[in-house]
Amino acid sequence: MADETDIEVERLEREGSGACLKEPLLKSRIKYTSQIAIVGANVCPIESLDYEIVENDLFKQDWRSRKKVEIYQYVFFKWALALLIGLCTGLVGFFNNIAVENIAGFKLLLTNNLMLKEKYFLAFIVYVSCNMVLAAAAAVLCAYIAPAAAGSGIPEVKAYLNGIDAHSILAPSTLFVKIFGSIFGVAAGFVVGKEGPMVHTGSCIASLLGQGGSRKYRLTWKWLRFFKNDRDRRDLITCGAAAGVAAAFRAPVGGVLFALEEAASWWRSALLWRTFFTTAVVAVVLRGFMGICKGGKCGLFGEGGLIMFDVTSTKAAYNAADLLAVIFLGIIGGILGSLYNFFVNKVLRIYSIINERGPLFKVILVLTISILTSCCSYGLPWLSQCTPCPPYLEDQCPTIGRCGNYKNFQCPPNQYNDLASLFFNTNDDAIRNLFSAGSEKEFHLSTLFVFFIAIYFLGIITYGIAVPSGLFIPVILAGASYGRLVGTLVGYFSDLDSGLFALLGAASFLGGTMRMTVSLCVILLELTNNLLMLPLMMLVLLISKTVADCFNKGVYDQILVLKGLPYMEAHAEPYMRNLIASDVVSGPLVTFSGIEKVGNILLALKITRHNGFPVIDEPPLSDAPELCGLVLRSHLLVLLKGKKFSEQRVMTGSQIMRKIKAHDFAKAGSGKGIKLEDLDITEAEMEMYVDLHPITNASPYTVVETMSLAKAAVLFRDLGLRHLLVVPKTPGRPPIVGILTRHDFMPEHVLGLYPHINLQSHK
Repeated sequence: MADETDIEVERLEREGSGACLKEPLLKSRIKYTSQIAIVGANVCPIESLDYEIVENDLFKQDWRSRKKVEIYQYVFFKWALALLIGLCTGLVGFFNNIAVENIAGFKLLLTNNLMLKEKYFLAFIVYVSCNMVLAAAAAVLCAYIAPAAAGSGIPEVKAYLNGIDAHSILAPSTLFVKIFGSIFGVAAGFVVGKEGPMVHTGSCIASLLGQGGSRKYRLTWKWLRFFKNDRDRRDLITCGAAAGVAAAFRAPVGGVLFALEEAASWWRSALLWRTFFTTAVVAVVLRGFMGICKGGKCGLFGEGGLIMFDVTSTKAAYNAADLLAVIFLGIIGGILGSLYNFFVNKVLRIYSIINERGPLFKVILVLTISILTSCCSYGLPWLSQCTPCPPYLEDQCPTIGRCGNYKNFQCPPNQYNDLASLFFNTNDDAIRNLFSAGSEKEFHLSTLFVFFIAIYFLGIITYGIAVPSGLFIPVILAGASYGRLVGTLVGYFSDLDSGLFALLGAASFLGGTMRMTVSLCVILLELTNNLLMLPLMMLVLLISKTVADCFNKGVYDQILVLKGLPYMEAHAEPYMRNLIASDVVSGPLVTFSGIEKVGNILLALKITRHNGFPVIDEPPLSDAPELCGLVLRSHLLVLLKGKKFSEQRVMTGSQIMRKIKAHDFAKAGSGKGIKLEDLDITEAEMEMYVDLHPITNASPYTVVETMSLAKAAVLFRDLGLRHLLVVPKTPGRPPIVGILTRHDFMPEHVLGLYPHINLQSHK
């Protein structure tokens, strides 16, 4: 059994592998699981990851021969890599913020100075032109260099930690484009955030640091060879994802909980401790550099930049009426969040049709959205009336420059435009203004309503274009605006500040879209530095998630489905309890003997794309046919490359183990591994034999054929497997029935085989 169905294999052989790469997966798909997925609007093949420990003879010999100093070295480098991941991610987060603040600040200052001279049309042209140049730079990087860098990146990281390896999602080029594309995209004024891209960035950094160098670039370190496997890389990438959240929000505990609740599919206590260490390093790095940059020592980057909203100056006392208002916020947030996910789903399907036409169309789409966003940001504030400055804010109102709550825009002296304070600003500063406490009358109701509608729909149409784009900031902006709107309406009988209502509104909208609870709660509390809001925050998140779950899935779960990534959920579908393991395994099942002819192995590798092959010992090696274990395609290629053959069908495992070491079978890093085309096997060697016992995993995970498919699915996911062998229940039959892979548990495959089972399970 391979990672592909028979239908898919036959189709690929008939049409050629290039045919599938043109299939637009976001259109209506036929009912089978294709082993291709959308990564950055490009269709590419995907593979599963080998998280299982391959306990073959070579592995056991290597483990027994390890000295204490090597074991200590392994532990030391695990912590050292966690430290490096934290340092690098913290530095990238700081660089990201300082670049965005300075680039966007220069753009806004230039436009503002022209407006002060009443050159409004010229200011509009300059503003739109700057945004288009920045947007074009981000789009060109994504479209032509690293398409996998487009979008948030969180769905791809979730998929990787679930066991899915999609092309280039953690490559160096993706890291480069993710960093600079995110800077240009956010500075261009798009309604996007840098939080999702920071999670992807942290994961890319962890992947590069943990792959033991690169043969391709001749950077190979022998002392890092212990990490040349998917299992250790998974741990490091989990640390990187947590570090990305910590760098984006300056929330180290929230980063750990985000990795635990949303990103990782597999967890253990040692990983919790190492992840917490990584995020703590990020927090220290960010705090240190922000201290250096205080007072404008880093250009326009000063007190702001990193998202931090201090609402400790307000009193978080609340009564029964406030609780009713908070419950109302949670319900509305759940409804709006589920609607947001619905529209994002539809927009992504439309954009896929445009993006598949080529890189040029991706750039044109980005520029179109940039012009629309710029027109809204510059044009809508003209609809707002000028408001006299409060008398107690003589020095701060109006704001002459970039930051501040009171933008002058086109207003006369001593007056400000409240809508411009939200639109004509960086996204971080707009959130600060909405969260600001003690300013109930700062924003008119009409202003908050217009801003909410505009941000809600701009956020929807912006996600899916070819720029790195996070969803956190658009959702926080929309949620904070309608939360403050509700707070202003109920201000007459509520004791809560409107800034706190904005915070609760952001929490409700986040819960309705992301469907996270604990991690979001802690992130928002770390952002606002107000522990007194904990009960209300918990209440609004629970309500919004519960309401939204009644309509659809979370936004990241929907994107995983749209991209075609075969993500395995923590729970099995109900209809799987009506099936057993043998119901879904399919042939042809390709097996090898313990001592196999080289030509047979080479033929099997050529005609199939299987990644695991059962090894069966037959007489005279055993009394009766018995399952010896499982051998991986990558290990077979290494063995064939080494040409450790014999002319007679005899066991030569001891000779092979003396000549080949376990680290020769380590997974390749940035450099490509051995491919079938790299083998140079002569006709004489095709008739020779090779002993597969040294590289055969003698203890693969197996299930009896009568086990329910639901139970097998939970086992498969919890253990992080790539292959699950199905063995017969009764003796006298071949020792293996088939192999279950990730694809066999996918709803499309199961319901394609048994289309009526889903209806029966609900009766």
